[in-house]
Amino acid sequence: MKKSFLNIVMSAALAISLIGCGAKEPVKKHEVNLVIGEQNKAPEEPKAEEPVELLSGKYTVSIEIENYGDILVELDADAAPITVTNFMKLVNEDYYSGLTFHRIIEGFMMQGGQSVDNPVPNIKGEFADNGVDNPIRHERGTISMARAADPNSASSQFFICHQDSFFLDGQYAAFGHVISGLDVVDKVCEEAIVIDNNGSVAPENQPVIKGIHEVTSAK
Repeated sequence: MKKSFLNIVMSAALAISLIGCGAKEPVKKHEVNLVIGEQNKAPEEPKAEEPVELLSGKYTVSIEIENYGDILVELDADAAPITVTNFMKLVNEDYYSGLTFHRIIEGFMMQGGQSVDNPVPNIKGEFADNGVDNPIRHERGTISMARAADPNSASSQFFICHQDSFFLDGQYAAFGHVISGLDVVDKVCEEAIVIDNNGSVAPENQPVIKGIHEVTSAK
């Protein structure tokens, strides 16, 4: 129903140690690829929309997760204007309501925000490896955009770092930080019931996003 997206990779194969979310047992070091899995192919890319005026400044949004609580996130449009503009557009359209977090890896991140029935245009990846100076690091609580191998393939899917993941710096478009609700991030990641070492969550167990709403904004 909801299809996974972020499969981590470095330029060369990256072996990292992850903690299993279901059995709470350490899993063996393994290689995780960035490409989309065979059973999780991306939907057909929609046509690009007309250019819009890019936002600047800080924007605060609340991510409400059913049965878990709210995560308050401050977005930085000065560091990632294209990403924040795209994300805020989707927020204002109520795009995320009813979508889920479909991939969760305790000790790493929680990923969600894809609608296969309503895909959105891809955006430029705002990170160093794609020629963009983005100073935000992938520390605990950072929100960043998921993508496929193409650096400009991000659209609606995002992830929140459960713990520091600095090896992602320069390869993914980080665009803000959690300012309240890290306990909710912890709960989601620690209680996730996954079906493989890639963090896939069965549809019936995926935490539901009740909505993402703007709280304050400033330019």
